[in-house]
Amino acid sequence: MSPVEHLQELHGLPAFDFPAPGARQELPKADAVAWRLAVDPYDDSSDEEFGALWDRFLDSVDPAGVRAIVVGQWDEPCDNDVSGIVQLLVDARDRLTALRAVFLGDLEMEEAEISWIEQSDVTPVLEAYPLLKEFGVRGGTGLLFPPVRHEHLRTLCIEAGGLPGDVVRGIAASELPALEYLDLWLGVAEYGGDAAVADLAPILAGGRFPALHHLGLRNSEIQDEVAAAVAAAPVVAQLKSLDLSLGVLTDEGAAALLAGQPLTHLTWLDLHHNFVTEPVAARLRAALEPSGVEVDVSEPGDTWEHDGVVHRFTAVAE
Repeated sequence: MSPVEHLQELHGLPAFDFPAPGARQELPKADAVAWRLAVDPYDDSSDEEFGALWDRFLDSVDPAGVRAIVVGQWDEPCDNDVSGIVQLLVDARDRLTALRAVFLGDLEMEEAEISWIEQSDVTPVLEAYPLLKEFGVRGGTGLLFPPVRHEHLRTLCIEAGGLPGDVVRGIAASELPALEYLDLWLGVAEYGGDAAVADLAPILAGGRFPALHHLGLRNSEIQDEVAAAVAAAPVVAQLKSLDLSLGVLTDEGAAALLAGQPLTHLTWLDLHHNFVTEPVAARLRAALEPSGVEVDVSEPGDTWEHDGVVHRFTAVAE
């Protein structure tokens, strides 16, 4: 199963596909669902563009009751970035007064590979909605995230086949006093993932996000380096859960976690999709599970050997 799939829920609300023009379908109450808005540019049965869909959506529901919006496909993803969608959200801020969660780029592989999704500067959404609690982005190409201050954001998730170092540094320099859940897919250099462990330093030092209790640094080709840095990072003491999954974690990174600071205060440690051998995986379980830590070391990753060199792959790249 691919980790890149349509969201099933957002902000605790089930995702609901806003229907096509002319569809005879009763709409739920505005605050009862996370509204998924998408157009298919390859659908010959409809020529509706996203702007028209957006207007029809705001005219069909009570905008003041909408709590969550999931933006799916808005056009051909390779040719049109998300800036127009960002502007639509910004322009509607006086109507969407109850909006608390936004996810940009809810596309599956059949619609676009994750690194084909053209993003832009997404922080105007945060600036337009100071009461937003959850914000998610899929796709790192063209993504910009200059430092921001936001008083109420609790969850920030960015899924990418390659996350630019500038984005990581922007997040690390942001002031997010309410942030509880941070999930970053670092990706691979081939698709723009040039973030280094040093870029994570303000996050790992602790104190930057005082409310943080979940940290995900995953889908990385430098997962061993990340694990070694996390093993000695002060931020770990404030966490309840740690996610280093989807990357190319090997015995080296797992050994660093075992040799580092105690992790027995965590409720779970997610390392699924990894290249850890069973003896080392058994050591992790033996060290942590008796303390009640749920340890996931499932789903060994696929390797490919060429000319005597073993190649390992993250779960998501292109």
